[in-house]
Amino acid sequence: LFLAVCAVGIGGTFQYGYNVSIINAPTQHIHRFLNETWTSRYHKELHPGLLTFLWSVIASIFSLGGLCGALTGGSMAIRLGRKGALLMNNIIAILASILMGISFPTGLFELLIAGRFLIGINSGIGLCVQPLYIGEVAPKHLRGGMAMGSSIFLTGGILTGQIIGLRELLGGETYWPLLLSSSCFPAFAQLLFLPWFPESPRYLLIDRGDELSCAKALKRFHGSSEYGREMEDIQQECFALDGEKPKKPWQLFTDRGVRWQLITVIVMTMGQQLSGINAIYFYATYVFEQAGISAEKIPYVTLGTGACECLTALTCGLLIDYVGRRYLIIGGYLLMTLWSIVLTFSLTYQELYSWVPYVSMTSVFAFILSFGLGPGGITNTLTAELFIQSSRPAAYMIGGTVSWISFFTIGMLFPFIVNGLKQYCFLVFLLECSLVAAFIFLVIPETKNKSFLEIKKEFHKLNFGRNT
Repeated sequence: LFLAVCAVGIGGTFQYGYNVSIINAPTQHIHRFLNETWTSRYHKELHPGLLTFLWSVIASIFSLGGLCGALTGGSMAIRLGRKGALLMNNIIAILASILMGISFPTGLFELLIAGRFLIGINSGIGLCVQPLYIGEVAPKHLRGGMAMGSSIFLTGGILTGQIIGLRELLGGETYWPLLLSSSCFPAFAQLLFLPWFPESPRYLLIDRGDELSCAKALKRFHGSSEYGREMEDIQQECFALDGEKPKKPWQLFTDRGVRWQLITVIVMTMGQQLSGINAIYFYATYVFEQAGISAEKIPYVTLGTGACECLTALTCGLLIDYVGRRYLIIGGYLLMTLWSIVLTFSLTYQELYSWVPYVSMTSVFAFILSFGLGPGGITNTLTAELFIQSSRPAAYMIGGTVSWISFFTIGMLFPFIVNGLKQYCFLVFLLECSLVAAFIFLVIPETKNKSFLEIKKEFHKLNFGRNT
């Protein structure tokens, strides 16, 4: 089971984290490349406004690709199987790597844009299908910890991207095309390792009706003596579904039986993206400068933020099946609310006392730790748990779409929010975090150690009223 999580993680959420973080290091080199290409092609200087526009297209087309990936990931998981979709997804990553790698020697920045779009599609599919596979192969008592594998690989991808993007490695002027094309290595790793593991047993029995392959897969994952209980659980769900076919995303919106599960996924996914974590990363450089850290050393301190997130994802993975989902996610949002208050005050009085910048610096790390402990990891875990087999792929497509639209929106609006409100932008995030915490407290039941059918029954009262 552990090796299966690693095999799906390396080409799944790892790619998302890796490609989000590697684009930051070569910013200046890509600007220079755009200028030089434009001058040699049109024999005139590139206008600064057009340069900013081209750079923002290169940076943000990734999220547009991610949105397309999220919209197709669920359908691929139904048609090709969870494992088949992940394997096919690597071909997109390899093609994207080739395009980004040859953009510099050929002098075609358009290939860079196309490559970023394709790697976005790859990340969108990975974010959709990987948690689906892990959630379906995990036994009840380990489901939370295993589902956290998605978050651990995502944060591991961010940290790896930050390390490889250092100027001593591939972040220098000579090697930046290699840095952008290095995402083919996780893709090759997954193509090498994932074929050794079985398809999702739930998919094999419920979607394909192949009981023999399901039993074989369960024996591989749970051992010959333990697989019986899981088989029984899958058979019960199969019987309850009574031959129901996988649903399309728009069918979920009209299905009263999943109304509150769907509202929950939308609120939690938006909450995760709009919680202020992007603002923290944006403000991190300024906070570190104010604390007296020199500009050359800031990339190394920023590594600390990536390491922080990775550490809390691991901690959350160890705690989730003991503490439960509710306590961790509510606690995470409440702590983020607290650090937003501290950060607003410390940024306001930054100049007054010499020790205040260090309070800001501590708050940045504490905010990231709080995010990783709750919202960062548990959001994806809960999406897998709140739905039964026929609704799960469509739920991931909806959750992924909401996530990428929120990611794109915050990317576009965030500079204006910061320019308008300055440090008081954290008051907006404070309000958002406290509202999401209140929603989770009032609506979401604890899902620890419960089967998918038991969780569905918990929501039955909310969806159909108390009398039924």
